[in-house]
Amino acid sequence: MFYPQADAQAGASRQRYVPLRTGANLPASIFNLFTLSTTVSYALDIWGGERRNVEGLAAQADAQRHALAAARLTLAANVVNTMIARAAYADEIAVTRELIALTDEQIRLTRAQVNAGASAYSAVLSLEAARASLDASLPALEQKTGEADDLLATLAGRYPAERAPPELSLAEIALPAELPQTVPSELVRRRPDILQAEAALHAASANIGVATAALFPGVTLSASGGFDATRASALFGAAGKTWSVGASITAPLFHGGALWYQRKAAIDAFDESSAAYRQTVLSAFAQVADTLRALDHDAAALDAQSRATDAAREALRLVTIEFETGAAGYLQVLAADQQYRQARLAWVQASAQRLQDTVALYAALGGGWGDSRQR
Repeated sequence: MFYPQADAQAGASRQRYVPLRTGANLPASIFNLFTLSTTVSYALDIWGGERRNVEGLAAQADAQRHALAAARLTLAANVVNTMIARAAYADEIAVTRELIALTDEQIRLTRAQVNAGASAYSAVLSLEAARASLDASLPALEQKTGEADDLLATLAGRYPAERAPPELSLAEIALPAELPQTVPSELVRRRPDILQAEAALHAASANIGVATAALFPGVTLSASGGFDATRASALFGAAGKTWSVGASITAPLFHGGALWYQRKAAIDAFDESSAAYRQTVLSAFAQVADTLRALDHDAAALDAQSRATDAAREALRLVTIEFETGAAGYLQVLAADQQYRQARLAWVQASAQRLQDTVALYAALGGGWGDSRQR
């Protein structure tokens, strides 16, 4: 790396030494040997391999940091989306139960008309079919609500049995004051997945430098010093001092093409990372464009549904006035009320869709569309 490397070593051994190894005709000796030494080495970064290695490690750390940010962003989006869905299911269940109550009242009054000979029995059957259809929709909504509660507990790091679902309605969830119509590229580039791909590309580039430097000679400076003694009590004596200073050059001569292929593999890995980065950027821009288009459609659909709900509410108000003055029957009031509840049900679904697409835009832009310094 950029700094010298230092290591310390201590050892104790019992040895049998044979002087014949050095040509001395002396008897073998058995003794204890205690050693303590420190070694310092420094590899001269002549070809920049160490610098590129440190650069690559830093890029890998950046990639992991951005991966963590992406996971947090995904978690936040999933939590909000699930809460929106849960609130929508609760509102749909409430409106459906109101529709069931209205349909029951219509059935009761229509049966009375049939018994009086003022209406055909087919009208009762039509209402009962509508009532059965409403009944059939409730279990699915309740199942979805339970699944949303379990998912919220899981996302919060709790067991489903420990869930504490929030009592939330769509009316309590507000849209941002302003939604962007167009998005500058700088906002998209701060997405964690793009930053992660960019860091991976940086690391791949650094690996090319490391592999290239390995093709050239390396120079290492080293120094060591320590003590040797046959008794532990004499380990730090002056007679046992040892030291060495030196330099070494290591040059690759023949590795069977391994170093060349390692460099080629690093270049190919860089090309792969470059393609992955480009694909990530293109996918990000496509996701943002799709989400903005979806929000435009959601706004139009929600506006139309809001107008339909307002019209149904006004119709109910007028029919109620007519009923109070004797100009309309109670069945007409129930029918107008039912139409209003159905319009509300459609409004709930349209509103939930727009909220979820807003969350999708928030995630697609890497956490919002305001100044990142203000977030």
